[in-house]
Amino acid sequence: MRVLVFSSVMACLSTTASFAAPVASLRPEGRPDGIALKDKNYPADAVTTIRPVARPDLAPQSVAQNPGFQTWIKEFRKRAVAQDISNATLNRAFNGVTYDPEVIRRDQNQSEFTTSIWEYLDSAVSDKRIENGKEALRLHHQQLQQIEATYGVDKEVVLAVWGMESSYGTFRGNMDVIRSLSTLAFDGRRGKFFESQLIAALQILQSGDVPPREMTGSWAGAMGHTQFIPTSYLAYAVDYTGDGKRDIWSDNPSDALASTAAYLERFGWVKGQPWGVEVQLPRGFNYGLANRRTKKNPAQWSALGITGIDGRAVPDYGAGSILLPAGSNGAAFMVFKNFRVIERYNAADAYVIAVGHLSDRIRGGDPIRHPWPRDDRDLSFKERQEMQQRLTRKGFDTQGVDGKIGPNTSAAVRAYQVANSLVPDGHASLSLLKHLR
Repeated sequence: MRVLVFSSVMACLSTTASFAAPVASLRPEGRPDGIALKDKNYPADAVTTIRPVARPDLAPQSVAQNPGFQTWIKEFRKRAVAQDISNATLNRAFNGVTYDPEVIRRDQNQSEFTTSIWEYLDSAVSDKRIENGKEALRLHHQQLQQIEATYGVDKEVVLAVWGMESSYGTFRGNMDVIRSLSTLAFDGRRGKFFESQLIAALQILQSGDVPPREMTGSWAGAMGHTQFIPTSYLAYAVDYTGDGKRDIWSDNPSDALASTAAYLERFGWVKGQPWGVEVQLPRGFNYGLANRRTKKNPAQWSALGITGIDGRAVPDYGAGSILLPAGSNGAAFMVFKNFRVIERYNAADAYVIAVGHLSDRIRGGDPIRHPWPRDDRDLSFKERQEMQQRLTRKGFDTQGVDGKIGPNTSAAVRAYQVANSLVPDGHASLSLLKHLR
C-alpha cells in the first residue's frame, strides 16, 4: 500500500497536557471464532460472547526466571537467524531479557469475562472519554485534518480508536514487548502465533524504528498509541512525520494516528458514511432477520417497518444488517460497511459499537436512546455450557457443549423460544437460562 510522508507536520503536542483525568484504556481480551483480524491479532479460539473489559496496562509484578527459558531462547535464535534476523539484533533484543510470569498469568485469565455490553459502553463511551476526545480533537486538529484528507478516514473515528486503545495516549503500555512475546512464545497457549509476532518485533528493531527497551506495550505485545501488534505494524504503519521512523511510541501521536487511518483505509473505509445507526423495530418483527448475514438497503428495511430511532427513514447508506447486541430488550442498530471495517481492528461487537458511538459523540451526536436490560447480564462460560446442555436435553440440539454461542447455539435458542412463546431473538441471556432451569 502507499505510504505518504509529510515533512511539514506540526511539531509534537503532548497527548496528556490539558486533559482531564484519564480513564482506563479498553481492549477486548477475547475474539469471536473464525474471523481473521488485524493480521490475526488473536486466534479464533476465544469464546464468542466474551465482552471487552476495561484495564490499564500495569507493570510486571515479578521477574522470576524459568530455567528452560534461556534454553528456549538459544534455540529460537537459530530460527530467527534463518529468517534473516542478525545476531547483532538478537544480542540487543535479548540483552537482560528474563521470563515474565505476570504475562502468563494475564494470558490465562482471559476466559471468564462476563461484562455486559451496557457496562462496557458506560466505561468506553463515558462522559470523561467523550470530553477527552473533544479536547484531543482540539489539540491535534491540524494533524487529524491532514490525516483525514490523506487517507479518507473520518478524523473522529481515528480519534475514537485512539481513545479506546490507549485513552488518547495515556495508557500506551509499559511492558517490554520482546520480553512479553518471548515469554508467551515459550510458555503460552498460542506459542506459534506469538513466535511469529516475536519475529516481526525483531524485524522492527532491525529496521531501526525503535530501540529494544523503548519497544513497550501491553502484556500481549500490542504497541503504541493505537496498540498495533508487530505484524500489523510491519504491514500498515507509516512514517507520517517524515523523520525516517514509523514511531508509534513517542509522545507525538502523528505516526500512530496516520497508521490507524492507513489500516482502516486498507480495509475499505467509506468516508462520510456511518458505522451504523440506532433504529427502532416494529411490533411483530421477524427476529430471524437480525443477523449479520441478512443485508438489505434502508428502503427495504423501511418497508418492513424499521425506522431510525427518531422515527424517520434511515438514509441510503448502502446495504445494512440489523444487530441486537443485547437481544430484543436492548438497543437495535442498522450497521453498514464501516462496521465491518472497524471489525478488522477488533472483532468484538461491543468494541465496534463503542468505537462507532464514541466517534459519533465526539462529533456531537446523541447518546444511545433505547434503554438496556440492566437487570440481565451476560452468561459466564460455565453458564453457557449449562445452557447448551439444557437446550440439547430438551431436544434443541446445540451440536456440542463448548461454551461458545455460535450459529448452532443461537438457532437452538431461537427454536426453544418459538416453542415456548418467547420473543425469538436467539439471544442467550441469563433470563433465558432461568427459563430453561
